[in-house]
Amino acid sequence: MWAGAAALVTAGWHLGPAASWLPAVRRVVSPALDGRGNPAHVALTFDDGPDPVSTPYFLEELGRLGARATFFVLGSRLERYPQLGRRIVTEGHELAVHGWQHERFWHPRPRRDLRDLARATGSVQRASGSRPLWYRPPYGVLTATRLAAARRLGLRPVLWTAWGRDWTATADADSVLAELAERMGGGATVLLHDSDHACAPRAWHSALEALPHLVMRCRAEGLTVGPLAEHGLRSA
Repeated sequence: MWAGAAALVTAGWHLGPAASWLPAVRRVVSPALDGRGNPAHVALTFDDGPDPVSTPYFLEELGRLGARATFFVLGSRLERYPQLGRRIVTEGHELAVHGWQHERFWHPRPRRDLRDLARATGSVQRASGSRPLWYRPPYGVLTATRLAAARRLGLRPVLWTAWGRDWTATADADSVLAELAERMGGGATVLLHDSDHACAPRAWHSALEALPHLVMRCRAEGLTVGPLAEHGLRSA
């Protein structure tokens, strides 16, 4: 009985921070974790890259739009495509940490979480030439051991205010824009994906097609669009 109770306590401690995945929870508990920043600014972020098939299209479109963004990259992919990570930085964008691999882990693993996050942080630092600021865990699941590892490495966790559900096989530009509109507005952090690494095959096309409409809509409302570094986030 005592062993079972201890296991429940441990599970509650470990998974407690994961409740921040729910927008209603993090909006109240931590607006910074929800990505709420400068009311005159929208932070544009992309997850799961870099991907040599799709990321260059996003870079070209952002260049055409004159917009910059934050790319939450996976360390394992950045190690495979370091030149693409360097291109992201050279073109004025920000690199941030999405973890080493896109994994789900529900049980405590403090040593491995710290090791994997340190590897990913090192990869980003080598590619960008500076220590990264931000961390977004895969699937947005912030467990206690992931949170502890991020704090130890000096990373600031941030999830998102609005997402486009652009990872599904049925997504298109219209559906992405409609999903974003539900929680969009000044001060929001937008989540899209520049890779189908953890999405339906070719799902990234929906985000790419929605991107110019999103940027133009923000600008028409008098909002600037840029990376998290310019978003004015307070500590989560």
